[in-house]
Amino acid sequence: MNRIITLSFMVLASVCLFNAWTETRIVPITKGWARNSVNAVIFRRNSVVTHGDSQYVAFYNADANVVLARRRLGIETWDVCKTRYKGNVLDAHNSISIMVDGDGFLHMSWDHHGHPLRYCRSKTPGSLELTEKMPMTDKNEGKVSYPEFYRLPNGNLLFLYRDGESGSGNLMMNHYDLKTKKWSQIQDAFIHGEGKRNAYWQMCTDPYGTIHISWVWRESSDVTTNHDMCYARSTDNGKTWQKSSGENYHLPITAANAEYACNIPQGSELINTTSMCADAKGNPYIATYWRPKGTKVPQYYLIYHDGRQWQTLQISNRSTPFSLSGSGTKRIPISRPQIVADCSGQTDKAYMIFRDIERGDRVSLAICNDLGKKRWRFMDLTSFSVGMWEPTYDTEIWKRSKILHIYLQKVGQGDAEQTRDIPPQDVSILEWKPE
Repeated sequence: MNRIITLSFMVLASVCLFNAWTETRIVPITKGWARNSVNAVIFRRNSVVTHGDSQYVAFYNADANVVLARRRLGIETWDVCKTRYKGNVLDAHNSISIMVDGDGFLHMSWDHHGHPLRYCRSKTPGSLELTEKMPMTDKNEGKVSYPEFYRLPNGNLLFLYRDGESGSGNLMMNHYDLKTKKWSQIQDAFIHGEGKRNAYWQMCTDPYGTIHISWVWRESSDVTTNHDMCYARSTDNGKTWQKSSGENYHLPITAANAEYACNIPQGSELINTTSMCADAKGNPYIATYWRPKGTKVPQYYLIYHDGRQWQTLQISNRSTPFSLSGSGTKRIPISRPQIVADCSGQTDKAYMIFRDIERGDRVSLAICNDLGKKRWRFMDLTSFSVGMWEPTYDTEIWKRSKILHIYLQKVGQGDAEQTRDIPPQDVSILEWKPE
């Protein structure tokens, strides 16, 4: 039986000065598993999510149980529920993803790295009590990796996952309808590796309901075979797909007919499975990193469409080299980045969330207050190290309020799925409001 405990903590508040006063606040919840990065990997969609005035968080505890927490926004008191579900926390791929549909039901998928689908949802709207495990469509649900939820403007949900293996897998998409409360398969391998490669993707939805997806191709299980950044969009909930020019794709999308937003060769230390967003104009933004030709040091980049054409901006000026060669979860001196954008003011702004050993492994931000001027500034949101943490954030509260609520937890990570001897660490939400 699920067990709900109400916890209340004193809020630690700090104020950072950066051109204008900005507010940072850390709201603790309880402690979570920290011997590897399974609670803090970037492909959690989502780790934290808001519906109405309620915010939900999911993570594994020290005993590998899935824990759910809920609070009312603005309140520091959490209802914490240790569920009956567990995961293989020794594999950092086996993360938890949650989303709340338009009727208030919490949906959860967890513990996958080539495993049968593990999915359930809350018994009633707003509840932390979960149903038994259930199928979605009973199609291609035997070898699931990287489950992700997305909420559409009408409250329906999308669910993405990889069917297959690294270097030979296909992208699947399901759709959840509020009226019928049922899932249906919208796409079966619509981005197709042809048995030679697979796509590592990142996706988002914009205020108009357009789905934006971008991906790198990988030719084998070796991360160094990642290459190129491709793009597609859909205006009909994933049924048909177009290029940024409006040209229709003839499905499936393959290496031969894909739109290439940026050409990046193999061996460039190009990372996979990063992040993207879209602004209120419907323009897509992709954050990632790779090593520029002729150098040894990977740099953060922003690839974005300005409404006319694709642009590529180098964000960082790092000096520490590293290699991604090999398989499995890597122990990397920088995190994969998250990107959010805001075009509501007089200029188009972008904010990249990241961690870098060169900044003491803190939670850091790169801020461009005017993409037309292409100048970036940097600030740290924590004064302490977060270990091998990668950023995830509440996508829904950013969409409506332009405030970042970031999942915060110090975690370890050894190379190729090794763990570190780290005791459970505080799980918190870091709130930051732009100037």
